[in-house]
Amino acid sequence: MEQQQLWFVLIYKLPTEPSRYRAAIWRKLKAAGAIYLQSGVAALPADAGSERVMRALLQEIPDMSGAATLLRSTPVGEAAATSLVAAFNAARAEEYGELLSRCHDFHAELAKERAAGNLTFAELEENEEELTKLEGWLAKIRTRDRFSAALGAHAGQAVLACREDLDAFAKSVYETAAHKPDDESVVPSAPSASVTVTDSAAPARAAESQGDLRLLEGDA
Repeated sequence: MEQQQLWFVLIYKLPTEPSRYRAAIWRKLKAAGAIYLQSGVAALPADAGSERVMRALLQEIPDMSGAATLLRSTPVGEAAATSLVAAFNAARAEEYGELLSRCHDFHAELAKERAAGNLTFAELEENEEELTKLEGWLAKIRTRDRFSAALGAHAGQAVLACREDLDAFAKSVYETAAHKPDDESVVPSAPSASVTVTDSAAPARAAESQGDLRLLEGDA
C-alpha cells in the first residue's frame, strides 16, 4: 500500500493590531510554499525543511501575543489527500506562470534595445542583473515544488531561453564595441590660421616716392 503524504498543519491566531505581525507570519509561510486551508490554518508537506519553518513559527507567534498549535496529520480519504496536493500544485503553477510572464518581458526588453541600436555594456549589465533575478526566482519555486507542479519544466526552459537570448545580445554588444572607432586615436586637424604680413617700411617708401615726384614737377 502506498504511504500517504503527511502534512504539517499550523493553526494560529494573532491580534488584529499591529497588523505587521499577521503580515510577517503570512510572508514567512508563503515563502515556505504553504497553502492556506482557511484563515489562520496553513499546511505544508511534512519534511525536514517544513518542520523547521513550522516549529520556528510555533515559537514566534506567542511572542506576538498570539496562539498557535502545530499538527502532523494525514488526510482522511483519497479525495482529501488529492485535494491537498492539487491545491499545493496550483499555488506553484501560479508562481511558475508569473515567472513565465517575466521571461516574456525579458525577451521584449532585449528586442527593444536591439531595435533602438542600444547595444551597450550598460544595457548588457542591467539585463544580466535581471536574468540573475529570474534564475534565483526559479530556484526558489523549485525548492517549494514538492510534487512537480505543471509548468515547472516549461518555466525551466523559459529561463534557459532567456540566458541564450542574453548571450546573443552580449555577442552583439562585443561586436559593436570592436567595430567602434577609438576616439583617442583620432586627432582632429588644427584649424588653419590666416596670417597677415605687415610691411613696416611701406609708409616710408610711399613718402619718399611722393617727394621724388614733387622734385620732378619743380624741374619741369
